[in-house]
Amino acid sequence: MVFVTGGSGLVGSFLIPALIERGLPVRALYRKQIPTINATEAVEWVEGDVRDSALLKIALEGASHVFHCAGLVSYAPQDEEALLQVNVEGTAAVVDACLERPGLRLCQVSSVAALGSAVTEAEEVPIVSVPQVLDEQSKWDLGAAHGAYATSKYLAELEVWRGVSEGLSAIMVNPSVILGPADWTRSSTRLFRYAWEQHHFYTPGSINVVDVRDVVEMMLRLTLDLNISGERYILNGGTLPLKEFLSRAAACFGKKPPTIAVPDWAAETIWRLEHVRSVLTGARPLITKDTARAGRRPTVYRADKVQRATGQSFRPLQDTIEWCCNKLVNSETVR
Repeated sequence: MVFVTGGSGLVGSFLIPALIERGLPVRALYRKQIPTINATEAVEWVEGDVRDSALLKIALEGASHVFHCAGLVSYAPQDEEALLQVNVEGTAAVVDACLERPGLRLCQVSSVAALGSAVTEAEEVPIVSVPQVLDEQSKWDLGAAHGAYATSKYLAELEVWRGVSEGLSAIMVNPSVILGPADWTRSSTRLFRYAWEQHHFYTPGSINVVDVRDVVEMMLRLTLDLNISGERYILNGGTLPLKEFLSRAAACFGKKPPTIAVPDWAAETIWRLEHVRSVLTGARPLITKDTARAGRRPTVYRADKVQRATGQSFRPLQDTIEWCCNKLVNSETVR
């Protein structure tokens, strides 16, 4: 029996069918409404909150493995408390429930955001061209300026490390921006929507991306097939300029690519105005300080470790972009 949290998310919606294809019984946690995914009828669905310790203890009865995919991704200032509740308290509850069942194995979906960066408060807006290269050994700098989302993922990892120190068999994966055909009003799929809508503007900088199919395949390999514990693995298929990514997606859709770069000073002005607007109206900002500065310092995430451990390589980025575009065009999403 495999227990999955976050079954309605991008990773969970591809992970659950892959588990069923392996012939494994799956029990999954959901909130409010059972997700519409492939093979959903073969899943034992459990309604509840990932922070509900009593519920988790019952849900883990008979389970041998747990894939903790539930998490909140947000850069809006008003979501800081929710990020701590879902990402940190939720992970703590999952770890505690796992510790009560000796022999159970956990896979935690973290993020490259939990690796931190080399940007400090003194250089909030760095002007550099040489990329920083981060791997699994990168240390979280307590003196650096970290956004609420990154902080929540780092603190969530500390909960897993706590579990490992208490005897839990667990590994963590740190994916970059995960690409897959899903609801393009949510998460990374909004990048494809931006290309589809033929916006003129783009922000200079780079983006690290990974195919959701690679994420799932490597999670399965690391968790079910290998006896490894107390390790984390970066999952990153490659790095490319944001303009190039949007141009490739636009070409797949038969749309015009963005052509006008937004200068740094304009992005800095916009996020400040959006912050004031969100405070006054309660509306979510269209752009935040974190999103305005994302990718400004070139960063490359090395994923050699996971490829050595699993013997698997990542799909070419062009194949991933074309697959996502074709799936989105053939779905109800773009109609």
